[in-house]
Amino acid sequence: MRLALLPVLLVAAPALAADGAALFETHCASCHAAVSGAPAGAGPNLGGLMGRAVASDPDYDYSPVLRAARDAGEVWDPATLERFLRDPEAMFPGIWMGGTSLRGDTDRAAIAAYLAGQAP
Repeated sequence: MRLALLPVLLVAAPALAADGAALFETHCASCHAAVSGAPAGAGPNLGGLMGRAVASDPDYDYSPVLRAARDAGEVWDPATLERFLRDPEAMFPGIWMGGTSLRGDTDRAAIAAYLAGQAP
């Protein structure tokens, strides 16, 4: 059944990314940049996030729990990001980031697809 959905997801990915750009702007851009090379803000730069180690923006001072995740070898991928966006504090207790206002799976998937398309 999952393989049958793959063509649908591949066709839908550009739309998810487009929606993700708007959602990112609304929910994330006040603290995060998504363009590589942009300075960190209140949160780290998320350009090139997918495949990158957790807490790996050299220009940002991460909370101890995120530095520990990096040291443990955790890496960002769409599924990890969606889980994080669902409840950052549950995933990384003690994180300095507040919760997100992203309540729907579709919104989290759209932001993950958008960030997956941002070049390192």
